Amino acid sequence: MFIRLAKQHSQFVQDLVMNLQALAIVLERRGYLASCYTCGDQMSSASFMVSLGDNHLIRFLVSDYGITWTEMRDDRELMKLEGAEAIAQLQELANLLKYQPESTSSYTATVAQTI
Repeated sequence: MFIRLAKQHSQFVQDLVMNLQALAIVLERRGYLASCYTCGDQMSSASFMVSLGDNHLIRFLVSDYGITWTEMRDDRELMKLEGAEAIAQLQELANLLKYQPESTSSYTATVAQTI
């Protein structure tokens, strides 16, 4: 049972890393400074960052050790979430991107209002 759970967790992390990479690409195409770095080719961890302007930064880390969402403004931590809450916040970011027009100014304003 534990071996099966470990494999499922590894697959979950890999899926999350692939989605973070895709999100970074979409954000970059919309004019945001975004990046997603992975360690090695097994995609077992990633560091995702996006700047929403006005010194507003979001960092999302995923690895076998945990998942965290950290939001900062002016180099001060505003919010830190872990686990399912971090993933839910990432989904909010993706939803805002999905339903906003290509214009980055309206997206930034919407994100600033919801966060």
